[in-house]
Amino acid sequence: MPSARELATAAESHDGLSPGASERFAGYALMSLPFRSEYVLGLRRFPVTSVGPGYTSVWLRAPDGAWTIYTTIAASLSCPRYFGSALDATSVHEIAVDWTGASAFTVRIVDDVDLHWTVALAETGMTRMMSGMASALPDGFWRNGMFLSALGGVAGPSLRAGRIGMTGRTPNRQRFRARVRRMWIVEDSSASLRGQDLGEVAPLDEQTRLGDFWMPQRGIFMLGGAEFDPEDAGEHPPTTKAAA
Repeated sequence: MPSARELATAAESHDGLSPGASERFAGYALMSLPFRSEYVLGLRRFPVTSVGPGYTSVWLRAPDGAWTIYTTIAASLSCPRYFGSALDATSVHEIAVDWTGASAFTVRIVDDVDLHWTVALAETGMTRMMSGMASALPDGFWRNGMFLSALGGVAGPSLRAGRIGMTGRTPNRQRFRARVRRMWIVEDSSASLRGQDLGEVAPLDEQTRLGDFWMPQRGIFMLGGAEFDPEDAGEHPPTTKAAA
C-alpha cells in the first residue's frame, strides 16, 4: 500500500475534485489534535479547490476556547469562508508542511505565530478497515446525509475519538459533507507556539466543535476532501466574531 507521504505527494499534482455544483476541496487533513494544555491544533492542506487557488490552513483553539485559523490565502477563499463567524481571529501567513518520513511530517509558521509542530502517523486494524470500506464506496454515498451521519456515529466510538461529524452545518450556515479515501491515527506529536510547549497529546475534558463539525478527541489524519453547499449562506457572514 502507498504510504501517507506518497499519497499526500500525489494529491499535490492530481485534480481530485469530485464532480458537482457544490464548493469542493481535495487534499488531506489532520482533523484536530487536542493537547493536555487544552490547546487544539488542526491542519488542512487542499491543493485543489473549486473556489480559488490551493491553500494550507492551521486551526488553533486556545485554552480559553478562542479559535483562530491561519491560512495561506484570503479568508474568503479558504476555511474561514465556512467557519469564520465562530472565529476570534484569522490571518494570512506562510505555512510549510514538510514530510520527514513515510508517515511523519512537520508544520511550521515561522513569523510572529512561531508554530513548530511534528506529527507521526500510524495505521491500526480499524483505520485499515475504514480505509478499505471508504475506497470501495460508490460516489453517491458521499453525498447521502443519512449515510454520512451513520458513518460518523460508528467511526467516533470505533476510533476512540468521541463524536465525529461527517455532515451538518458550519458556523456560517453552509451544509458540509466530508469525503474520506484513506485514514490514519496520530501515533505521536509535539508542538510549541511562541516558545510555549503545548505538552502531551490528551483528550479535552469536554469535546469541542465549530457548528456541527466536532473536533475528534484523538488525532485522525485523512486523505480525501470536503463539499459545501453555498445556499442559505447569503453573502457569507462576517469573517470573524469581531466583524459581526
